[in-house]
Amino acid sequence: MKFEDVVKRVEEMKKTGSVDLSNDEDLSIAVMNLLGIEEHLFFTGEKVGKPEYFDVLKEVRELRTKLLRKMIDKTEGETWCVSKHLLAASYRLMEVGTKLLAEGKKDEAKEFFDESYKMYSIFFALRLKVLNICQFKDLAKEEEDKPWKLQDIVAKLVDCCNE
Repeated sequence: MKFEDVVKRVEEMKKTGSVDLSNDEDLSIAVMNLLGIEEHLFFTGEKVGKPEYFDVLKEVRELRTKLLRKMIDKTEGETWCVSKHLLAASYRLMEVGTKLLAEGKKDEAKEFFDESYKMYSIFFALRLKVLNICQFKDLAKEEEDKPWKLQDIVAKLVDCCNE
């Protein structure tokens, strides 16, 4: 698949209104936060030596799995897990960027924000089936010279203010 084909597909989805991702965007942010909660419950349980935290972790994980299943089908190979980890990576990169921003390191923060948004956009490319995992390497190489980037998938299709 050529980059132009991806652009055409995204533009067609936008024109036909076949996609309304405002709920999906909210849901993806919820999944990101649930992933963060899982991490905190794990580390807290280990640090304080209280396995009760793992019981709560199990409940949070079940909810996160249920919500992610609403967005990503369990399909070929490890697309499900890749999707989960893309959201987790996006969340953590955003967290690092936010901390750097608070320290006054705006340029460095921007780099982390850009990487976070790219991971988030790849998640949505998989979510929308605009691309499959096997197409990313070639597309990333091709997109270097294009004004329209992979990150624009979210910008062109997702409008959380359009309710």
